[in-house]
Amino acid sequence: MDAENIALRIEELILGAERQYTPFQAARAAGVSMDLASRFWRAMGFPDIGQARVLTESDVLALRRLAGLVEAGLLSESMAIQVARSTGQTTARLADWQIDSFLEGLTEPPEPGMTRSEVTYPLVELLLPELEEFLIYVWRRQLAAASGRVVQAQDDAEMVDRRLAVGFADLVGFTRLTRRLEEEQLGELVEAFETTAADQVAAQGGRLIKTLGDEVLFAADDAGTAADIGLRLVETLGDDPMMPELRVGIAFGTVTTRMGDVFGNTVNLASRLTSIAPKNMVLVDGALRDELTAAGLAPQSEKAADTDEGRAAAYRFALQPLYQRPVRGLGIVEPWLLARRG
Repeated sequence: MDAENIALRIEELILGAERQYTPFQAARAAGVSMDLASRFWRAMGFPDIGQARVLTESDVLALRRLAGLVEAGLLSESMAIQVARSTGQTTARLADWQIDSFLEGLTEPPEPGMTRSEVTYPLVELLLPELEEFLIYVWRRQLAAASGRVVQAQDDAEMVDRRLAVGFADLVGFTRLTRRLEEEQLGELVEAFETTAADQVAAQGGRLIKTLGDEVLFAADDAGTAADIGLRLVETLGDDPMMPELRVGIAFGTVTTRMGDVFGNTVNLASRLTSIAPKNMVLVDGALRDELTAAGLAPQSEKAADTDEGRAAAYRFALQPLYQRPVRGLGIVEPWLLARRG
C-alpha cells in the first residue's frame, strides 16, 4: 500500500469517519451559512480547501454544535469564534508535539523492509483511545482549577482584569548557543529548560502561561508563590552545569487575561525587569515587594529585621533595593533584588 493510501487510512481511523462532504455540503448539513462555517474553520487553524470533498460527519457535527451554542444564546458569535481559535491553537501545538516527539520515536520499523507508515497505523490504533481519555481527563482537571479561580474572584471585572504576580525566566546568551550547538543538542536543552520550568511552576502552585524557547512566562495569584517560583527556578537550573545562566523578573499588578494569555503594563514591566536582572538572580518591582512585606513574608528593611528578633525567623525572603532607573513606556522603576533569608 502506498504512503498516500496509508495516510488516508490513518486519517479515517483518527476522525472515525470517511471523507464525504465539500465545505458547502458540510455547512448546509450543519444548518449554518457558508460564511460562518468558513470563519469557524479558519479560527480552528484549517486552510481553505475550495470545494474538495474532504470533510466528514464529525466536521458537520462540530459545526452544528458551535452554531447551536450561538443559537441558544449561550455564546455570542464572536465568542464562538474565540472558542474555536483558542481550541485550535492549543490542540495544534499538542498534536505537532505528539507526532514529532512521541509517535516518531515509537515508529521505528521493527523489521527490515517495513516503512514507518506501515508501523504507524497499528500504533495509532492502540494509542488513540488511551490518549483521548487522558486528554479529556487533563482538560477537565484544568477546567476545574480555572473555574475555582473565577468563582473566588471578587467581581465580574476581576475575572478579566485581575491582580496577579507575573514573571519571566530567560536563558542568558541563548542566541550564542544557537550558533554553537548542534540542532539536536539545542532541542534537548530547550526541552530540559521548559520541562524543569513547567515542573517548578506547577509544584509551587503557579501557572505556566507560555514557553518561548529560551523564555517562560508564568503567573501566580499571590506574591509569595511567585517569589518561591522565581527562586526555585534559579536554584534548580543554576545547579545544572549543562544549563546556561538564568535571569528572572517578577512584577505584581493588574493583568488582563484573554485566551489563556496575559497582557498589560504589569507583564511589560516583568519583561523589562528580566532584561536587566543580574545573572542567576531574581528582580522584582516595588508592588511585589509591598505585597511580600504586607503579608509578613519579608521585612520592611534588613535593619528592621535585625531589631525584631522575634519576627525575624518568620521572614522567608530578603529584599535589597537597587538604583531607580527609567524604563521606556513605564516611567521610573525601583527594582528590588529578591533572595531567601538564611
